[in-house]
Formats: sequence, C-alpha cells, structure tokens
Amino acid sequence: MTSSLHHALIAEIGSVHDGSFGNACKLIEAAAASGADVVKFQTHIATAETLRNAPLPPYFKGEPRFEYFERTGFSKDRWRELKAQCVQSKVGFLSSPFSLEAVDLLEEVGVDIYKIPSGETTNTPLLEHIAQTKKPVLLSTGMSDWAEIDQAMVALSQGGPICVMQCTSAYPCPPERVGLNVLSEMRQRYNIPVGFSDHTLGAAAAFAAAALGADVIEKHFTFSRLMYGSDAVNSMEPPEFRTFSQGLREIWTMRDHPVDKNDLAPYRDMKRIFEKSVVTAADLSAQHRLTFKDLAFKKPGDGIPAALWRDLVGRQLRHALPADTKISEDDLI
Repeated sequence: MTSSLHHALIAEIGSVHDGSFGNACKLIEAAAASGADVVKFQTHIATAETLRNAPLPPYFKGEPRFEYFERTGFSKDRWRELKAQCVQSKVGFLSSPFSLEAVDLLEEVGVDIYKIPSGETTNTPLLEHIAQTKKPVLLSTGMSDWAEIDQAMVALSQGGPICVMQCTSAYPCPPERVGLNVLSEMRQRYNIPVGFSDHTLGAAAAFAAAALGADVIEKHFTFSRLMYGSDAVNSMEPPEFRTFSQGLREIWTMRDHPVDKNDLAPYRDMKRIFEKSVVTAADLSAQHRLTFKDLAFKKPGDGIPAALWRDLVGRQLRHALPADTKISEDDLI
C-alpha cells in the first residue's frame, strides 16, 4: 500500500478494538474488505501523555482515561504484528501518536503515515518530532483557529508531505457545524492537499467534502455500533462503509474527469435521434414562399436544425413537397 495522500479513504479504527489484539486484526481485515485504503489507530502510552486526574471527555464516561489508555494499549511487538496485518490486507498503516514516546514507538514499528489528532495540533514539540521522520502527515484541526493551524504548519514545514484536514471535534457532529467552507479556505491559505475527518453519522458530509476537493476522507469504523468505547456509537459498520466507499470512489472519478461541454462527439447519435429537424407542416406546391405556418419541427434531427427555421422563412420551394417532409437546401431556390 502506498503512502500517497491522493484520494485516500481512511477507516478510523482508533481504540474501538478495546484492547483486543484479535479484534484489532479483524478490524483491519474488515476495513480492507469494505474499501478502505488506510486504517488508522491511536497509539497511547498512558504514562507519557496524561496525568492520572485528567478529566474525562463529555462523550465517554466509561472509565478513567489513564486506566483506559493502559488497558487498551498494545506492546511494541503487537504493533509490529498489526503493521504486518496491514501489509497482508493491502492497506496503509496509520496511527495518531499522543506523545513523543509514541512517535518513537511507531518509527520502530514502521508506520506509513502520521495523523496529528485535533488535541495535539498545538503540541509543537510533538509536531516537530514527527516532522523529523519526513513521513506524510495528516493534520487535523478540529479544535484550532487559523493562528494555531498556521503555527502547526510552521512546526511541520521541514517534514514530509502535509494534508490539512477540516474537522469538527463534536461526537456526533451536526450538519451545521461541518464547515465545508473551510476546505477552500485551507486550500487557498496553504496550497496543499486538503482532507476531511468526518464525525457526522451519515455519508452526506464526506460526499460533499470530496466533491468540493477533499483528497483524503477519514471515517470511523467498527464491527457494531453496540461495541463498548467512545467511538463505536458514532462509527460506520462494514456494510455501510462498503457502500460509502463505493460512493466516494465515484465522486473522485467525477472530479478526475472534467467534461468539455463543447465536445459533442459523445452525443452525435443521440442528437440525431432526439433533436428536431424542420419539416413541412402541409402539402406545399412548387414556387411556394415559405412562412412559419408552413413549418413543423419533428424527429429525427439529421435535417436542417429547428434552431435555423428563420433562415427558411421567405425562401421559395424548387418543387412541390408533401407534408411531413424534411426540408433540405436542395428543395429551395
């Protein structure tokens, strides 16, 4: 799997595996089978990223964050096995590190792409550490204003290719907070690829983002929305994700194939069948001078086009013509 940031669909597995290595492997397989190009995890090292008394997010009160990160984390060897599973499943391996130590771990494992989560966009030491790897980076911006994003871009500027992601840190995100307008503003401001990290429940926001120029789409993925954890309830299940992937591919194909409205070659036969020619509205005698009432407009469209009827008014017929006869220049004096 290439680490290209062009037209990439990311299945965000995150921590929905709930610490089960088996589930993590099966989620990779399911995401690949459902059309994902890349699978994304979160690499948490509790002691390196959070104090024990750090508050819980409002959308998940299941257990203290420190204990949750410790329980659901993987060893370095397990991360290597997950990377190998990605290779076998032919999807890219992406993870969001939440500490300098997590970056070092992922470098040893061989991560393909880094994702800066929205809560880390202002963590300049982390961004500079990631930049040193020269790996492609997806920069999420769900909690940041333009000044903070500008600062993050400076921190990442000496690193690998960057794709800046419009994101809204709300779970789920309502339509009025999606911010499709930000995509064009990001492209103009930074002149780099833009993407969309989707926290809405359906497909509409991501489809609109792709149509408006997003080259990377990220969508949460789960076996079932009934699974435990903070993300499963806002994720797509495999059948829905498969349909989502197909729709996204079609949108990107549309974008990659602009249409020249002046190129009528594909419609040559259709124009003959469906357009109208000028025909006689009644039996007309030789030398008759044509008026509008003498004309009718009928299929097929392989005669004088209906649009040119004015050019015929006032012309005389060279010979008699019966009704429902296409008029040609050879019939006119």
